[in-house]
Amino acid sequence: MPEPEPPVVRQDRRDEDWYGEDLGAVRFEECTFTGVDLSEVTTAGALFDRCTFHGCRFNASVHDGSAFVACDFRRTSFFDATFEGCKLLGSVFSECTLRPIRVSGGQWRGVTARGANLSGLDLAGLDLREADLSLANLTGTDLRGARLAGASLREAELDGADLRGADLDGVDLAAAQLRRTRLDLAGAVLLAELHGARVETSAED
Repeated sequence: MPEPEPPVVRQDRRDEDWYGEDLGAVRFEECTFTGVDLSEVTTAGALFDRCTFHGCRFNASVHDGSAFVACDFRRTSFFDATFEGCKLLGSVFSECTLRPIRVSGGQWRGVTARGANLSGLDLAGLDLREADLSLANLTGTDLRGARLAGASLREAELDGADLRGADLDGVDLAAAQLRRTRLDLAGAVLLAELHGARVETSAED
């Protein structure tokens, strides 16, 4: 089996056109990408470690089993991008276009997407533990079975969102904006307790 290529370290890539390139299992560490067009690129098992992306485009790109670890995305577009089994551990999204995107499995633990528009996305089963989704628009978002333990949903808009089967351990739902939000029994009990109710399992005194 061939040895993996050594990582590209601490490079500054600016205004480059990578449109449609097959990047495979590339590895970048502590690199800065400014104004780079990554539309329709494909990656498989790639690693971007502590990289910064400013004003980049990932439109219609496809990523399979790739990792974006502790990356900083600013004013970057992911319109119609696909992430299959990817890790975005500890990455930060600021003023980014994150819809529509397709997400299948993977770990987005510790992601920060404060104020992001994530409405209508299918994030079912996604690992979002300890993510900061405060002020995010999650209207109509499918979060069934998502792992949200320790996540912040402060002032997040959850109108019509589906949280059935989600792990909500340590989540303060009372700080979110709930309207027509779909909860299972465990979620409903958690919400009632957060509002001061004492939930009894039987009608006995």
